[in-house]
Order: sequence, then structure tokens, then C-alpha cells
Amino acid sequence: MRHLAIGIALGAVAVADHAAHAAEDKLKPPYWASIQAGRARMRTGPARTYPASWLYQRADLPVRVVATFKEWRQIEDPDGTRGWMLATLINSRRTAIVRAAQPIEMRAGPSSTAPLAYRAAPGVVGRLSECGNGWCRFDVRGQAGYAQIAGLWGVEAGERVP
Repeated sequence: MRHLAIGIALGAVAVADHAAHAAEDKLKPPYWASIQAGRARMRTGPARTYPASWLYQRADLPVRVVATFKEWRQIEDPDGTRGWMLATLINSRRTAIVRAAQPIEMRAGPSSTAPLAYRAAPGVVGRLSECGNGWCRFDVRGQAGYAQIAGLWGVEAGERVP
């Protein structure tokens, strides 16, 4: 009975994972995504036979998918490095990284007059939601505020993120 329950749970995870990748497959490059795995290799070409050029050890790092080939995605990282990664290592969760030279202000609302909630240092990665009018809700491990898009990499000016 225990094995049956484990098998059903693993099957449900596989179906959910497949559904997420099926939705991602319908997106036309370029589009934003993030690294799902805690360890993900970027390769020089779209197959495991190509050498790895980078090993990413940062889940939720935002990437831009610029091309697709079968189960492979050509991505661009925040530093502009391009390479190929298996689609299973990437998900459609929207994240961003602080790319400003100085810490950016996180506001309680999407306005420069809203109270200051906290500051996020360069290199901080967080999840995006509620983007519009030059602002995004930026959540860093449960600590959220609104940041101006200009200080983030992973979202474009004028883009709406639900």
C-alpha cells in the first residue's frame, strides 16, 4: 500500500511537471524564465554530448530563453552569457535579479512616494508579480516590496506580469 501511495505521488508530480513544460513549450522565444534546479549545467550545444560551459548553483536565477531545439533551450543569463540547457532545468516562474550598482529601494506600494519597506542589494534574486507602470512586486524569501523595473534584470519596461 505504501509503495502504491508513493507511486501515485510521483506520478502526480510528473504530470504536473509535464503540464508546466507543455505550457512553456507553447511560448515563442524570446521569453523570460528561471532556473528551476539548484544545480544546472549550461552546454555549448543542444545535446549532452556538448561540453558544459557553466554550472549554475542558484535556483530561481532569471534567464531569457532565446531559442529552442527539441527538449533544449538556448538561454541568456544576467551577465549576457548564452548556452543550452535542458528544458527540465528551467521553469516559467518569473524572477528577477537586482542589477543596479547600488541597493534598490523596495516600497510598500508601486509608487516612489509609498513608504520604504526595505532595500535589496545588487545580486539579490526574487520572484516577480504584479508588474505594471514601471513597478513590480519583488518577493525575496517572503519579504516583499515594490521595486522599479529599471533596477531589475528579468523584466522589461512596459511588460505586465500577473
